[in-house]
Amino acid sequence: MNPRVVRELEILTAIEESTSLTQRALAARLGVALGLTNLYVKRLVLKGYVKTVGFPTRPAARKRLRYLLTPRGVAEKTRLTYEHIGYSLALYRRTRATLREALSLLPTDGVKRIALYGTGEAAELAYLTLREFGLEPIGVFTADGGGQFLGFPVRSVAELSSEEVDRIVLATFDKPEPLLAELARAGLPRERFLTLRRLPTGAPASSRRSS
Repeated sequence: MNPRVVRELEILTAIEESTSLTQRALAARLGVALGLTNLYVKRLVLKGYVKTVGFPTRPAARKRLRYLLTPRGVAEKTRLTYEHIGYSLALYRRTRATLREALSLLPTDGVKRIALYGTGEAAELAYLTLREFGLEPIGVFTADGGGQFLGFPVRSVAELSSEEVDRIVLATFDKPEPLLAELARAGLPRERFLTLRRLPTGAPASSRRSS
């Protein structure tokens, strides 16, 4: 789904959920700069999805604005929500099928020690697919580690030894190349990576098959 469309859906949702949302509060909620938030809101106002109204203030106080959805904005948010749900379901089905195909080859090769790299929805899906094949991850890893995920302590990738695992599932829906480079710099062999997305031609054969 187009990132700009996703951002617009986030803004429309945030405005609908709050009756007193200022642009500064919206920027904080989205985790983006105030200037960028201003550009997004202006675009939505021009499209007729959002309108601005003033807060009641003392005469000497500087006027502040808050945002409300118009009827067109409500309809657009509903449309984008259904579109996003459809996109997410298709992504999950495609990812699950891809990983299942890759994992179906592993037991015959005696491959059983599998690590998850990453946390979030992609990692949850990867974990459930591993369990379908009777495989339990040896651990969950991220760049810095910390916290818990699915009952596993999240460990730093610096603790992950290439002798400890047969394969490493890169659990992300984003392009895996940055993670591949990061793990390669950590000394982990690329041929042990399983990705959830197809890699470009020229990637190691085992990774291409699993993407």
